[in-house]
Amino acid sequence: MARAQDTKGQDRARSKNVRALFALSPYLGRYRGMVALSAVALVFTAVISLVLPVAVRRVVDGFQSGTAQLLDEYFLAAIGIAALLGIGTGLRYYLVTRLGERVVADIRTAVFDRMIGMSPAFYERTMTGEVLSRITTDTTLILSVIGTSVSWFLRNLLLFLGGLLMMALTSAKLTGLVLLIVPAVILPIIALGRKVRRLSRANQDWIAESSGKASETLLAVQVVQAFSHEAQSRADFRNVTEASYRSAKERITVRALLTASVIFVVFAGIVGVLWIGARDVRAGDMSIGELVQFVIYAGIMAASTAALSEIWGELQRAAGATERLVELLGAADTVTDPAAPLPAPEPGRGEIAFEDVVFHYPTRPDGAALNGVTLRLRPGETVALVGPSGAGKTTVLQLLLRFYDPQSGTVRLDGVDLKDMARSDFRRQIALVPQEPVIFADTAMENIRFGRPDATDDEVHAAARAAAADAFIAALPEGYQSQLGERGVMLSGGQKQRIAIARAILRHAPVLLLDEATSALDAESERLVQQAVDTLARDRTTLIIAHRLATVKKADRIIVLESGRIVAEGTHESLVAEGGLYARLARLQFAEALAAE
Repeated sequence: MARAQDTKGQDRARSKNVRALFALSPYLGRYRGMVALSAVALVFTAVISLVLPVAVRRVVDGFQSGTAQLLDEYFLAAIGIAALLGIGTGLRYYLVTRLGERVVADIRTAVFDRMIGMSPAFYERTMTGEVLSRITTDTTLILSVIGTSVSWFLRNLLLFLGGLLMMALTSAKLTGLVLLIVPAVILPIIALGRKVRRLSRANQDWIAESSGKASETLLAVQVVQAFSHEAQSRADFRNVTEASYRSAKERITVRALLTASVIFVVFAGIVGVLWIGARDVRAGDMSIGELVQFVIYAGIMAASTAALSEIWGELQRAAGATERLVELLGAADTVTDPAAPLPAPEPGRGEIAFEDVVFHYPTRPDGAALNGVTLRLRPGETVALVGPSGAGKTTVLQLLLRFYDPQSGTVRLDGVDLKDMARSDFRRQIALVPQEPVIFADTAMENIRFGRPDATDDEVHAAARAAAADAFIAALPEGYQSQLGERGVMLSGGQKQRIAIARAILRHAPVLLLDEATSALDAESERLVQQAVDTLARDRTTLIIAHRLATVKKADRIIVLESGRIVAEGTHESLVAEGGLYARLARLQFAEALAAE
């Protein structure tokens, strides 16, 4: 555990710099027109801001030497400049904020598109809650940067440089004195800026871990409550949240020191320079208007410097968020589609072949889940896989769906290696009924239609009737349009299973995979569903993982797995007669049914 904590600490310590934000350029490049307009509005407002002090100088000097008419003209000109500044600022805000929302929406979509296609091996190493945190929290930071910080940074940079130039034109002597302050400003920015960047990355990682912990616990809230684990779960979440808070507090402290030191140095230096300028006015070396103009430009430059130091911290924080999103977008997957995939055979016949397959799960490399498995299913054949827990039954299904690739050997569908086809193509020929059915927070109609999105309502109804689900769906408050709630909280376990079976029936795939498909059903529902499965399996290749005797007895063949190997094969009667592992399992699991024969 300590080593894991150390590793996390090292990962959090790693951070690049604001150059990581350049990874956003491909997304910004899609909207060059909007970027260009934003840049024009940005430059326009900066120029107008730099013109204002000149107008103020004219007004001040006009008090002493100008006529009343000239003074009125100066005031009107100043109001006109202020109006242009307001229009330009509003336009800049609209453009950059809209651009930020558009880019962040694209990034969220790109990350989700990437994550939805990652194989289960990826999620063995990465918590779902952490992925969600990156999609939400990290992209919110990037939205802040694109929609506010970057434009604000560039505007203040232009004001800093423009203010410096105008100060030099107003008084070269005073400007030279101001420049002596610059090194004292830059040093804390460089020294503390790096630490802010590192702490920002660490803070984002802790937020992600907190989200992951919350997601994991809330998804299993009934189990947590059933085992009276609330106090421990609260403590675990509190510990992670407090670690996130401590990390944030450290980052805030360093940023506060950075901001305070920069502002003090800048304003203290400017006060000293203005003292010298005031003496020059008394000596007649410059006019009051020139000093006022210089003071305004010095104020613009000082405010820009303070803003730049603060925005720099925001940019560094966003750089850490960008790094984390880029990690997801560039995450390597152990299962990928070929560059030039072969088409899946059409129409599919449903012939399945495992040829000397050896497979180790990535998180358990020392033990083989399947060890030299050779298996062939003829089109239309029904084969049952039985064996003790951990024998490799579910692994067979996962390899057939190509959630993982075997370390050696080949898995074929209709004679074609799965690795040579696009996963989305050959998976259309497979219908799965998992042991733990997945119900989405949608209507009953759409949950069944998930199996084939282009199915008509009549086809959905027919599939529900075939799965013995029509009656209980019709009894729901709004029938097929009833919302089933998150993870199907409105349904019993058996009802969820029948929804999943209806979904598989609707798919009309030549291969049917049943992973304990009737395990959650009562006797009456099991009988009804079993009839539907028997009808469905007549013209389909069916691979069944089951412990129920009624299901196993009807299979054309039964494959017995133990420790990742096939140890026996045959019909129910022949395997019972052999007296091996299957017979022992039959006595243990099916004793009542055997006694009734």
